[in-house]
Amino acid sequence: MRRRFFVDSFGPGTTALRGQAAHHLGRVLRAEQGQVYELSDGQTVWLGRVERVGKNDVEFTLVEQLAAQAPRLCITLALSVVKFDRFEWCLEKATELGVSEIVPLAAGRSEKSLVAAASKRAERWRKILLESAQQARRLRAPSLGKAVTPGEWYASLAASAPAGCKIAAGSTQGECRLLLSERPGAFSLKRMLDQRIAIACVLAIGPEGGWTEEEFALAMRAGFQEASLGANILRTETAVIAALAAIHFALAE
Repeated sequence: MRRRFFVDSFGPGTTALRGQAAHHLGRVLRAEQGQVYELSDGQTVWLGRVERVGKNDVEFTLVEQLAAQAPRLCITLALSVVKFDRFEWCLEKATELGVSEIVPLAAGRSEKSLVAAASKRAERWRKILLESAQQARRLRAPSLGKAVTPGEWYASLAASAPAGCKIAAGSTQGECRLLLSERPGAFSLKRMLDQRIAIACVLAIGPEGGWTEEEFALAMRAGFQEASLGANILRTETAVIAALAAIHFALAE
């Protein structure tokens, strides 16, 4: 199976890969003239034939445009900041599972030192998203929002539609909003998703200490429903994979 790389844009019959991706292709994978790779600019996908491998770029001739279809289901993942090794693992797996947008949340029970350092990790996180999207052969990498409090994020949802989703700003029609919860009154995620039809899903996952009562109240006012993954208490990274897999199974087809 051909490897896929992201380029900034396509010219008339040519394009070029630059930066770290070009270094990886040219120096690590040892690309050679004549080899063919898939190239995406986030909108279209082409087969590109290597024409020149430079020190800081790889030049291609475009050979054939390929079918490129954006996913039908747009998923926004609001993920509370946890220890960075685990948070970054979540970014990678969420990308593989088709998330369109990731918003780091500075939840009330997130570690304050991690929240304070989150902005300094943003570039590294974007690189993880890009590399994971290429590996998964996605059309584009997920967008990464800035770290915000749950209250700030809930307020912003009233003014904007999820990234890449064709629904009106401020409307919840065709969209489901789910807040993972360990509280006894939460319905099972399976029950929440049964027979539901949606083109967009917004999923919020809390920190290790759980959501505060204020955060629960804010979420309910923003149209979220509490959803449970069962009686067992899951680590953040386990919850990310389990919830996204269930959402895809129920809504993506």
